[in-house]
Amino acid sequence: MRDMQVEPQAFDRVLSSMCTDPHPAARDAAERFLATNPGDPGTYPNVAALEDNAVALLSEIAGLEEPAGYITSGGTEANIQAIRIARERAASRTPNVVMPESGHFSFQKAADLLGVELRIVPTDDRHRADLEAVRASVDDDTAAVVGVAGTTEYGRVDPIPELGEIAQSVDAALHVDASWGGFVLPFTDYEWHFDHAAVDTMAIDPHKMGQAAVPAGGLLVRSPDLLDELAVDTPYLESTSQATLTGTRSGAGVASAVAAMEELWPGGYRRQYVRSQNNAEWLADALEKRGYDVADPTLPLVAADVPRSTFDALRAKGWRISRTATGELRVVCMPHVTREMLASFIGDLDRLEVRASVPVVSDD
Repeated sequence: MRDMQVEPQAFDRVLSSMCTDPHPAARDAAERFLATNPGDPGTYPNVAALEDNAVALLSEIAGLEEPAGYITSGGTEANIQAIRIARERAASRTPNVVMPESGHFSFQKAADLLGVELRIVPTDDRHRADLEAVRASVDDDTAAVVGVAGTTEYGRVDPIPELGEIAQSVDAALHVDASWGGFVLPFTDYEWHFDHAAVDTMAIDPHKMGQAAVPAGGLLVRSPDLLDELAVDTPYLESTSQATLTGTRSGAGVASAVAAMEELWPGGYRRQYVRSQNNAEWLADALEKRGYDVADPTLPLVAADVPRSTFDALRAKGWRISRTATGELRVVCMPHVTREMLASFIGDLDRLEVRASVPVVSDD
């Protein structure tokens, strides 16, 4: 048998991902717990206890007084499970979910899988949920209202308390998708978590800004009884029921999340947020000085109207970059993104601009 020669993706030119190079402690913990299964806590009590620790740490970060939830494969699973909880709680036979157009595509998966209507409402001129549009879209069949705390395209934070009031007005759940923003928002003035608003469920991912190994997402719920909406009997396991979606899970994500949070919360995450935010503001300023329209980076994410031809040329140079739905360049200043990386990126952009401005001389 031949040895596998393929190497993992290096992060030195990755500017589009919301995942990052894990913290060394998180990497080590993931390797040690690789073969354990928190989906069978009766057989694997050590990793089950670690999961309780992970949920407690996530709850502290997210303002949840009574820790409840579990470590998921990522934000997609957490979002699906949150909508599943809302559907099971709803009295309607034709439930709907209302979310802003900035919501993650995983909610489309949730709607398809769970048979609920997804009502997508516009955002305002600041790329945040339009509250009037949300109010106009909810009704007695609304099972959940979704707010985003750190959108994937612009890094925006929806008005979460106001969305909670709208959800309560129609007896719907409020789900907050803080998959990316949850590990930077504690160091801002935004109101986004359980202690700020009537939040019922939340997605928050240690494997993004939390610097845990992939996969390590998180689902938090305001009260443990909400998990009962997900529980199914597990007759052949030592435990009697299971509320998770995937069943068998590697303990790597659980252990890695605990290791990262114990190492970094809160001081390490605070310092990382400051670095990332400063990098985003530096990049936004550099792009503005070169004549591009840039969305104000309220969190460590930059969007700018770089032309398609320039974008493609930067990709050809090996930069892993992406575009928003409306075509803007999108750069996420994750922990692995350094000022030196961004300066190199701007240097390549400058060289492309110079080349594009040189007139073509005909031989005729």
